[in-house]
Amino acid sequence: MIYCALPYAIEGLIENEKTFKSDSLVTDAGVDLIRDKVAKIKSDKTLELENGEPISFKKLIIATGTIPFIPPIPGSELGGVSGFKTEDDLLWIQEKISNEVNDAVVVGAGAIGIELSQALAFKGMNVHLVDMADSLLPNMIDKEMALELQYEMSNKGVNFVPNSRVIELKGDKFVEEVVMDSGKVIKFPKSKDGKQTGIIVFAVGTKPVIPTIEGMDIEIGKDGFIINGKMETNVEDIFAVGDCAQFHSGIDGKVLSGKLATNAVPMAKILGFNLLGQNREYRGFYNGAATKVGKYYIGGTGFSEKTAIQRGFEVVCGYSEVTTKFPIMPTKKKKKMKLIVDKNTHRVLGAQIVSGEPVVGRVDLLTYSIQKESTVEELTELSYASQPHQSFYPAANLVVLASEDVLKKINN
Repeated sequence: MIYCALPYAIEGLIENEKTFKSDSLVTDAGVDLIRDKVAKIKSDKTLELENGEPISFKKLIIATGTIPFIPPIPGSELGGVSGFKTEDDLLWIQEKISNEVNDAVVVGAGAIGIELSQALAFKGMNVHLVDMADSLLPNMIDKEMALELQYEMSNKGVNFVPNSRVIELKGDKFVEEVVMDSGKVIKFPKSKDGKQTGIIVFAVGTKPVIPTIEGMDIEIGKDGFIINGKMETNVEDIFAVGDCAQFHSGIDGKVLSGKLATNAVPMAKILGFNLLGQNREYRGFYNGAATKVGKYYIGGTGFSEKTAIQRGFEVVCGYSEVTTKFPIMPTKKKKKMKLIVDKNTHRVLGAQIVSGEPVVGRVDLLTYSIQKESTVEELTELSYASQPHQSFYPAANLVVLASEDVLKKINN
């Protein structure tokens, strides 16, 4: 499935079938597609399927992905509890909506949690969005960049509950109360006929799917199979790619979670090229990502200010704000940016954009600058285009302004 499209199927913007990936993606390339589960990976280079059939291999690529993580808290076994990643999760939520379940708690204010919350509110549900952090999208943007988004979520009918961790679910057959460590309790309406009135959906991350491996001491970390830049595990001829693999940041070389399709694709390509005789290596995760909150488009890449500090950097941040078109144009919208820079080396560590128009292109540019270890001085030299319908006046550019703001602070 196209995981990131599931909220829009719930909203009704697209049909469920549009989120499915076609078998032809692999069969058109001449690959034999076997629909079964692997029971064991054995040291004699065979796979044992659940139907008992063995399959031998010369090289094995593990791309098992992840499953949603549901915290093992009291009450998590009650009815009305779900993760959000699969077709079953999608159908389950749609069934609850059709059965007039009117209340929902979404746990996790990352991109998926935010997009799901908006979809549920659009379908008429009373929605609470809960997160341990004090702001929305805590892994993508810093708090000061998210303030407008909280108001926008409220306007869309989503009640944001920050600084709160769900510690217990209470109820008889179904969840009736959601208890948080902050002392707040969200109660679903009582049903006179014993029917379910509310659901809780956890969007707090995923855990890697690790198949049973027999007779091999393959290294596995908290985030999945430990690999090198060529996708090799410590066992010869066994590789891992995508969400089931643990790797590091391309910025500081330390382990970093990077469970994004935009990371999995280049990982798989590099392995494919190498198996065909090339010698490529993956440098690491930069985690460029984007989402949408109501009328706002949001993107972030690299480290946030908070993350950079946690990982040992001394940072200087710069800010800029322009309009998406010439200010004289009637359909202009506001666009603002934050740039995070290493104070000692002046290397760009991260960037964040909130805008009234799409930001992915600009986020990609900034990701590339981080990949190339650009300094803030180099970003001030960015050569850019300008046009009344597509940018601010030629006199200023969002990226250059933020870079100049950083340099001003460093030099002062």
